[in-house]
Parts: sequence; structure tokens; C-alpha cells
Amino acid sequence: MDEPKPAAEQPGSFWRSLLGLALFVWVLRSLVVAPFSIPSGSMLPGLYIGDYLIVAKWPYGYSRASFLFGFPPIEGRIFGSLPERGDVAVFRGPTGADVIKRVIGLPGDTIATRDGVLLLNGREVRRVPIGAHAMPISPNSPCRTVPPAQPQVRPEEQGASCLYPAYRETLPDGVSYVVLDQVDSPSADDFGPVTVPDGSVFMMGDNRDDSADSRFSPAFGGMGFVPVEALVGRAVVTFWSTDGSSSWLLPWTWFTALRPERIGDTHR
Repeated sequence: MDEPKPAAEQPGSFWRSLLGLALFVWVLRSLVVAPFSIPSGSMLPGLYIGDYLIVAKWPYGYSRASFLFGFPPIEGRIFGSLPERGDVAVFRGPTGADVIKRVIGLPGDTIATRDGVLLLNGREVRRVPIGAHAMPISPNSPCRTVPPAQPQVRPEEQGASCLYPAYRETLPDGVSYVVLDQVDSPSADDFGPVTVPDGSVFMMGDNRDDSADSRFSPAFGGMGFVPVEALVGRAVVTFWSTDGSSSWLLPWTWFTALRPERIGDTHR
């Protein structure tokens, strides 16, 4: 007895499946979480070039910047809420590229720096020297310094490390993180005071002398005040990190280049 033939696939089922998959990806990437890779050293020492982060989309609400491919192109924000000072946030920069910095000022805050020390609403933010931060030197993490600072390299058994002067900065609400201050740079270390306007936030990189952030106008390559509509999401955790020595054509190097000690780092 002949076995029954399987039912023919319904016309259009492949396209419905593809559309369903695309919708799932859009919902996940636009409303829940999205990946983000660190392209520069502006957030050293907390974030290295080659770190891959999970960014939560819901904490600040949703705008055109939140949505995959900018669709739908809505105006304003829905379910919007302000970030907290100290959040590490991804936002859409003036050139249209996604950027990551730390939230320092909220609407109405007065921001200034004096000799590299941050002033928030007229009061110095506590900053304590903690010695040198040793960053392992790798293909994507060279010992980059800001002139006139000279590279300080320390040989180690597992390879050389670059040493940066580091400080622990603690905001008034208790959020604490490490910043780098490489040189005495008037353009970066002496700024303001300015008041953050309504509908905007003030962002700074943790690598204070090597970050084009809200201290600098977009006309000079900086970010200026960042509109809350430009916020994409809050950085949550590192899920992958590579030192830049891998090759797509050599799959085993994906793992030899892995920095496993960085996986699981949370960001606040």
C-alpha cells in the first residue's frame, strides 16, 4: 500500500515565516535588547575596544532612535523617562552614528570642570586617585595617549600593559566608577559652567582627556547637549570581548582572541 504523500506546502508560507522572523527581530531589537560594540577608547577603563554589550531598550522609553532602521519614524518619545546620573547610555550622535557615554547631568543641572575635577550643581564631585590602571595591549587596544603624555608600558608575563592615571569618581547619589585623567588639558579639564536645558542630558566619557562628549560642540566633533529623543538605551552587561587578533577566515582565532575575564561585566 502506497504511503500517503505529505501535504503540499501552502503557497506563501515561506514568506509568512520570513515576515514573522523579521517582525520578531524588529520587536526584540527595538523594544527589548540590542547588541552594541565599543568602537573607541573614550570609555576606558570600564569599556575596552572590542567589548560587545547588551543594551536594554525599555529604561528610557522609545523614540525613532530606539527602533531598528528608525521605523516607525515617530516624533518625540513614548513611555519616556529620564536616565539616572551615572548610567552608561547609548544614544544617536549628531552624525547619525550610535555613541556610548556616561550620563553626568540631567535637565536643570549645572555642569563644570576645574583642573579635571567635575563640579555638579556647584559642588565638587568626589574624586580619589587609585594609582595606575593597567590595560593589556592588544591589536585593537594600543597604548594610545593624549599628547603631551607619553606611553607608560609595563612588561608582563602574558604581554605588556599600558598604564593610565586613574581616579575613582563618586556622584552625590553614590554611583561610583573609575575615570582616567591623562594630561592637564585646558580644553577638557576646564569647562563651563553650563546649565543642561530641558529635554536634554549631559554626557561624558570616562577617559576624560580622550572623549569628544558634551563638553564639546558638534561643530568641533563633540556631542553637545544630547536630546532625550536621541537616547537608544542603557548598557547592561558585556556578553563578548575580543582583543582584535581574530580573523573571520580562521574560526579558531575567534576564541584565542577572546577576553573571557570581561564577559559578565555589568555597567552602571
